[in-house]
Amino acid sequence: MFELADIRERLSSHKPTFIVPGEATRQAAVAIVLREHQGHPQALFIQRAIKAGDPWSGHMAFPGGHRDPDDAGLKEAAMRETLEETGLDLGSARWLGALNHERAQPRGRVLDMLIAPHIFEIDGDPRFTPNHEVADVVWAPLSRMARNELHDTEKRPVLGNMTVFNGYRLAGGHFVWGLTYRILKSFFTTLDPTWVGPPEI
Repeated sequence: MFELADIRERLSSHKPTFIVPGEATRQAAVAIVLREHQGHPQALFIQRAIKAGDPWSGHMAFPGGHRDPDDAGLKEAAMRETLEETGLDLGSARWLGALNHERAQPRGRVLDMLIAPHIFEIDGDPRFTPNHEVADVVWAPLSRMARNELHDTEKRPVLGNMTVFNGYRLAGGHFVWGLTYRILKSFFTTLDPTWVGPPEI
């Protein structure tokens, strides 16, 4: 399910939906970095470092961040942030395409902020040099997530109450939820419009 050759083909004809930013809209981008490992696709995740005041502190995420004024576009922002956060240079990677823009909704608050996911394919087993923003770097099996084999739930505090969140449980106990989980589901639906997500609680 979702082998790299299929992913390349399906993304080549995908026409993503972009949010038109307003003057005050904050813009960010993430890189969904794929590779083939033992005949199956893997996706790259980072664990963000704990940082006071950061709504995504400690979360599992795709590498990425805010667009800088010097970035030529959102794809370039994703590439720059990936290099800064992990040491992975996507300059020689294959860009496979973009997904629909997402809105940031930390803790249920909808922000005037868009996130642009861009998909890249690399070869081999790169060495990572995470910066101070990254606590861990993890490869995860894409097809097992798409088959919902790694679906799990976790309780997290929201506005003083413990709330159950759906997501994917990766090696080492890492839990992918929230915005990154939404992007993954959008990715799987883009690859296969008939894809059915896990039964969510």
